[in-house]
Amino acid sequence: MRFSWDLLEPVMPVPYVPTLGPARWDDPLHDLFEAVVENAATDGFLPYDKDRRWSETKTERVLADAVEHGQELTLIPTLAERGGGVVKVYVYGSVPDSLSAGSILARKLAAVHGAGKARIVWFLSPDQPEAYAKAVGTCVQLKDFTDGPGEPSVIQVHEYKQLADPVCFAAFAEEMAPDGFAFLYEQMQAGTVGPVLVVLQGGHVAGAIGPMETMGDAAGRARLLPQYFGVLPQYRGCGFGRALWRAAMHWGHQQGAAYQLLQTEVGGPSDRLCAAEGLTSLGFVNQSAA
Repeated sequence: MRFSWDLLEPVMPVPYVPTLGPARWDDPLHDLFEAVVENAATDGFLPYDKDRRWSETKTERVLADAVEHGQELTLIPTLAERGGGVVKVYVYGSVPDSLSAGSILARKLAAVHGAGKARIVWFLSPDQPEAYAKAVGTCVQLKDFTDGPGEPSVIQVHEYKQLADPVCFAAFAEEMAPDGFAFLYEQMQAGTVGPVLVVLQGGHVAGAIGPMETMGDAAGRARLLPQYFGVLPQYRGCGFGRALWRAAMHWGHQQGAAYQLLQTEVGGPSDRLCAAEGLTSLGFVNQSAA
C-alpha cells in the first residue's frame, strides 16, 4: 500500500499516525504512514514507537489490505486483538459521509476478524470549537523546549526512589488505580521504568508524574514521552499538579528532549493546565463506537 501525500495531507487536520499516535507537522509524516503499513505484517515495534516500553509485541496493527485511499477520503483500519478484539477505522476525510463510511467499514471488518468492538477515530483542527470534542475527544498538546522548560516549581517535588519510605507510594497507587498508577507501581517495583516524581503532604504521596523517559523520534530527535499524571482528589486545587508538571518539564529539558507530545481529556484538569502553561494545541482526536 502506497499513500499519495497530495491526497492525504489536505484531509488530515491533526498530525496523527494510526498505531503510533500524535506527531508534529514537521515530522516525516508521509514516511511514518508508509512505515506503519509496512510493519503491519509483523508483531514488532518500529524503533521510535513509544509503546515499546510497555510490551514485547505490538498489540495494534494496520489492516493493510483493507485501507481505502482516494480523493477527499482515506480510511485506515487497524486491529488490536487484546480484550476480545477491537477494530478501529481512522477517518481522514472532508466529505459529508466520511464518518458513516468509516463506521460501515469498521463494523464489516469487526465481523470478518471476530472482534468484539468496532470504533471510528476522526480529527478536528485546533481552530474548531472545543465543544465538538467534548466527551468523545482528546486534545493533542505540544510542549516545545526550544525556549527552555518554563517556570520552575514553587512546591518541592521528590523522586520516588529518594523517599524515606518508598512503600508509601503503594497507597497512592491503589487509590489512583483507575488512572493507571497500579500498573505503573508494578513496573516501578520491577525496576523497568524511569524515575517517577512525587509531591508529599503529611508524609504521604499526594500526587505523582512518571515515568520520566525520553526516546528518539523518527528523525532522531529526543522527545519526552507521555507520563501517568495525577493528584489525589482531596489535594486538588493546591497547586500540586502544576508543581509536578513543571518539575517534569525541567527534567525533560535537562535530559536534552526537544519536545513532548501528549493527549489530554478535553475540558479536563490536564487540558486546562496545559493551556495555562502555554502548550500548543495541534487539534482534537475523537473516538466513538461505529
